[in-house]
Amino acid sequence: MKRTQKGEICAFKIYGQEAPFEAVVLNCTSGEGVLRACGPVDCEIQKEYTFIIQAYDCGAGPSGADWKKSHKAVVHIQVDDVNEFSPMFREPLYKASVTEGKIYDSILQVEAWDQDCSPQYSQICNYEIVTAGTPFAIDRNGNIRNTERLSYDKQQSYNIMVTAFDCGQKRAKENVAVHIEVKPVCKPGWQGWNKRVDYEPGTGSKQLFPKMHLETCGGPLSGVKAMVELQTNHIGKGCDRETYSEKSLQKLCGAASGSTDLLPASSPSTNWTVSLVTDSGRDSDLIYHFDGHQAANVPDHVVPQNLTDQFTIATWMKHGPSPGLRAEKETLLCNSDKTEMNRHHYALYVHNCRLVFLLRRDFTQVDTFRPAEFHWKLDQICDKEWHYYVINVEFPAVTLFVDGVTYEPYLVTDDWLIHASKIDTQLTVGACWQGGEVATPRFTQYFHGSLSGLTIRPGRIETQKVISCLQACKEGLDINSLESLAKDIKFHFNPAQSVLVVEGEDLDSINTAMTKISYINSRQFPTAGLRRLHITTTVQCFGEETCLSIPDIKAIVMVLPPSEPRITITGSNQLVRPAADLQGPLGVAPFKELHITSTVIKGDMSSPYSGFHRPGVMEVMHNLDYCDVLVIGEELNPERESLEIHHSALLGKHLDATNSTSGISIYGVDSMAHYEQALRQVHYRYWRPATLSERKFRLTCSELNGRYTSNEFNLEVSVLHHSAPVEHVNHMAAQSQYLRPVHHPLMIHTRNSHMSGAAPPAATVVIVVCITALVVIVVIGIIRIHTTHQEGSREEEEEVKDTEVDWDNATVTITVNPMENIRGPQTIEEEEVKMKEEDEEQPGAVSSADEEGEDEERKEPVERKQKGNLKGKLDSSSVTY
Repeated sequence: MKRTQKGEICAFKIYGQEAPFEAVVLNCTSGEGVLRACGPVDCEIQKEYTFIIQAYDCGAGPSGADWKKSHKAVVHIQVDDVNEFSPMFREPLYKASVTEGKIYDSILQVEAWDQDCSPQYSQICNYEIVTAGTPFAIDRNGNIRNTERLSYDKQQSYNIMVTAFDCGQKRAKENVAVHIEVKPVCKPGWQGWNKRVDYEPGTGSKQLFPKMHLETCGGPLSGVKAMVELQTNHIGKGCDRETYSEKSLQKLCGAASGSTDLLPASSPSTNWTVSLVTDSGRDSDLIYHFDGHQAANVPDHVVPQNLTDQFTIATWMKHGPSPGLRAEKETLLCNSDKTEMNRHHYALYVHNCRLVFLLRRDFTQVDTFRPAEFHWKLDQICDKEWHYYVINVEFPAVTLFVDGVTYEPYLVTDDWLIHASKIDTQLTVGACWQGGEVATPRFTQYFHGSLSGLTIRPGRIETQKVISCLQACKEGLDINSLESLAKDIKFHFNPAQSVLVVEGEDLDSINTAMTKISYINSRQFPTAGLRRLHITTTVQCFGEETCLSIPDIKAIVMVLPPSEPRITITGSNQLVRPAADLQGPLGVAPFKELHITSTVIKGDMSSPYSGFHRPGVMEVMHNLDYCDVLVIGEELNPERESLEIHHSALLGKHLDATNSTSGISIYGVDSMAHYEQALRQVHYRYWRPATLSERKFRLTCSELNGRYTSNEFNLEVSVLHHSAPVEHVNHMAAQSQYLRPVHHPLMIHTRNSHMSGAAPPAATVVIVVCITALVVIVVIGIIRIHTTHQEGSREEEEEVKDTEVDWDNATVTITVNPMENIRGPQTIEEEEVKMKEEDEEQPGAVSSADEEGEDEERKEPVERKQKGNLKGKLDSSSVTY
């Protein structure tokens, strides 16, 4: 190998990191060389390289140990970028919302990036809105703004496309979508609620605001208080209550019996309310309006005469403020002297929005002051709303209940006891009767307002449980899933559940609580129509009592009409019974086979086979509140018939019954099955069935005090009398008008007096023989008449039951039994004597006739004995011949 000369450069050597470069000597003498890449370089992977390089001379021997190397030099290489990548957006979709009517400097900012490594190609220098005709602009930083005021009514949202450019003017391959929602001007208030909520009867509770939330426009809050009010003042007496009769409601709630209704529906027996103004309701919904000029005197026989230290007065009342500064007393109920004097024994009246109960006891032994006037001052008395008032008297204590809540009197005044007198008293409703100390007796202290269900019950006071039941509303507000409410939520209802107050500190918790508020109506057949909803809201901010004004909400709940039930009474329409059954100790049960059913028509019952909707009939179970059995035609005569039900048939049921000569009424709120059982125990008796041909009854039943009534089920009870035996008449041999027949009673016995059985064979033979003998006697009689020219008398019998022939070897005797009208022995004896005398006067008479007469006289005592034992019954073994 040729040795190189010293002083020449033969190689370069790189030290340090593994760099993709190599140094190549170009001129050994001058030491010129080149640094080049020995592999691909990528700016995006590594932008620059730094390493050390040394030069070596050519003086090295074969082993290279003699090489000389230069000092170290640091090499820094920077990789230049190429614009190979397009810009890309960091988000696939951008969203923003704006309020209408405002100009924004920046609604939102979009951002793109580039993978190139150099600032020239990696920076985004421009953005552009691709969608044409939009009221938006974008700057080089990606900020989007609106170029005009947006209108929510014009357009609620915009969708635009945006692209980006790097500084090398390379455009993004994919545009980005931007969604901008336009909101109306922010107004604090409840959002997402419906103005009308439909409620279908029988569906339980219905959410009122499932999507409602409170918009506060971003203001910081410290607390929210919302009050939801269900307004039902126009429904019945303040809300949807059971519309059963007063008696049925008291029975249903377990009230003590013996109350007297002082404002019943007008009828012939309760005619003292006929002059009062009423609405179109029935019984418990019957409302009397008093305008200050109307009152009614309750008859003496209706007034409870023995009010003890315990009694109860109850009424529904609707009353407003009295006109004038010094209003007069307005009397609901007053018991005062009928004549001579003007003493008030007990009274209930309103005076200046105070309820006052007056009770002056009769003088006994001690002449002293006793509590006499009890005063209550309550807002309910003059709020023009319906309230249920109950006064429990346990003298000297008197307690007032208003809508089930107890109130003690704020003032009790004493007065002297009333000395006993013989002056009659007058009980008046709507005013007070002044019968004494005036020239003309008149009403005074008239009441202005409305009353309903005014009752008085002597000897007993009502429990709070019963009072709450009698006035309970069947509709109201409710909260679903109480356990799911947040811990900071507080809520409370009023007693009627018509007002609900919800309080909380967290807005989300309040929103969740409001979505759980629901309406519920537990009546099977509620009163249809609208109920108004009113929501008032108070918002508190930090350090301020109120910071936002939240508008009130007014909505309605529409209770849809329930499917009307069709109550159907079925059974046998005719009952035929023997007279003995009607005379029995229990009589007969006319409605033994009675059935009561109820059906409704559902409009959307689809068939899985036909695939179409059609109305369908569905049987439903519900209560009844009365069934009336009315007598059709003449009223019952208590001296010979009765229609009654035993008390034991009503035990274990919420039923009671009253009866009269017009029929029987079973009342009380109970199931159809219990009414069936009770009606099947109604018994009809008739002590003189012989005079009865038929008796007709009509049965009707009701639900909700006549709101739904059944069909009129008519039933006819007939008596099966004794069947008349067949009259045997021989039309071939007519009886001569001159022949006087001789009647002898036939001893006939039957096991069943109401059934006529077939004659046994032996009796049939006897009857045939008798008819033959009758023909022979008629022929002989005709011969006698033509021979002697003597006239006989003819006696016609209208009813002939049976005939018997007493046959012996010497005589032929014809015996006829004309129904129950049997001749006495003396008449028969006279006729036989007369016949014998006629036979003696006839010279040409047959000799057997004389023998016949003698034998007949011998047989008379025996026949009289038989006539005395006549029963009118048939026995085939006792026929004598």
